[in-house]
Amino acid sequence: MAAEVDRISFLPLEIKIEILSRLRINHAVRTSALARSWRHLWTHLPCLDLSSDQDPLGNPRNDPTDTVPSSWIQRVHRLVSSLRGPLRVFQLFFSEPLDDQSVLRSILDLLLQKGGLQTLNLYFRNDPGKIHLPLFLSLKVLRLIGCHVALPIGFRGFLRLETLELYGVKISNDDLNLLLRTSNNLTSLVISNCGALENPLSVNLSLPLLRQLEFENEGFFENLSVVSSPCLEHAVIRLIDADCSSQNLAWMMLRLVTSVAMVSSLKLDFDVLKCLSHVALPFNFTIPRLRFLMFSLDVDTIDNTMARSVYDAFLWLLRSMPILEELEIELDSIEYHDQADRLAILMKELPIERHDGFACLERTVTSVTINMSSFDVTSIAWIQFFLLNAKGLELLKIGYFHGDDMPSFIEELQKVEVTSSDAKVIFFNRFTHQITNLCMND
Repeated sequence: MAAEVDRISFLPLEIKIEILSRLRINHAVRTSALARSWRHLWTHLPCLDLSSDQDPLGNPRNDPTDTVPSSWIQRVHRLVSSLRGPLRVFQLFFSEPLDDQSVLRSILDLLLQKGGLQTLNLYFRNDPGKIHLPLFLSLKVLRLIGCHVALPIGFRGFLRLETLELYGVKISNDDLNLLLRTSNNLTSLVISNCGALENPLSVNLSLPLLRQLEFENEGFFENLSVVSSPCLEHAVIRLIDADCSSQNLAWMMLRLVTSVAMVSSLKLDFDVLKCLSHVALPFNFTIPRLRFLMFSLDVDTIDNTMARSVYDAFLWLLRSMPILEELEIELDSIEYHDQADRLAILMKELPIERHDGFACLERTVTSVTINMSSFDVTSIAWIQFFLLNAKGLELLKIGYFHGDDMPSFIEELQKVEVTSSDAKVIFFNRFTHQITNLCMND
């Protein structure tokens, strides 16, 4: 019987490295025992993904403590030092506080010396204190979670940076503006729950290549607006635990929403609409290219004093979208009686009637999706609005998790007047993906 040929060992070096890069580091190191040609192959790995709850070679740590010991970071330092080529991707997750933050700085300096780093992801479950970012000239993706950030003196920018994601990051207003101002190649930006070290944050974005913007504010921003980003296509705006009655926040949200008028896709949470309900909305505002709108409804903070003004803000937004084609509404879970009562209050206050003068409802809206946890007859008002006003509606999709009340829901829904002769209703279970069709004109 002919001996089996070791075809893997004869593969080109770059293919073998690609194979190893798909393994965890401990498995990649073990391939050294396969053959002499594999002995040091793992030292050419271009990517490292490490977590402090394991030793640097991917095995469970045998010295669990309440903090990340400096000895663990030193082992990471030795591991990085042993790699022969530059690292393209480096990801580090800290599940415990750091013993010695200066050792982390030495790892970042080592990555800078090796050169070639394109993606840096740092995750901290506990604030490690201020992190000084070196000037990585080849960096394309920077993702930071749960830390303080300081830029080096004389910072000239990450000139190749394309993606920047900041989650729960504390940064000075000067450093944040400098970071954004010097990132002219940025195409995707996420700023989520970021806090100021001193004064509230204020940013005017002028990013010529920016295509995606996601912003979540927990109250640390006094201003964020897009001054000049002509390529911007997708925007996501959310508020977290915000005081929606604040006039300052309301004006900030109005400036932000009106400054992203070039987008084709917009996602809002309901708190943004509540903020907009507290200010005078410009009559002639339009988002001329918008084709997709999504917003979520939080029933916890609805009362009868704001229902009408929030509804008017929704109508204002809808009126500003002349070519809107698709709309999606996410109704939060209604599991408690007080939540259902709040939603009922909102629906009672809404005069569901025909509206004229909405270009998108007259001509372009063809698809509406309404997602809910379970069926509740009070949510029919949202469905009724679109069936009554969207003259070109072709498909209304209703997503749900629990279908116990579907028969009574359908019975109520079939009483709703439908304007579009082509409108069809589809129910789909978001767990099982089961689809139920309902023709409203039968």
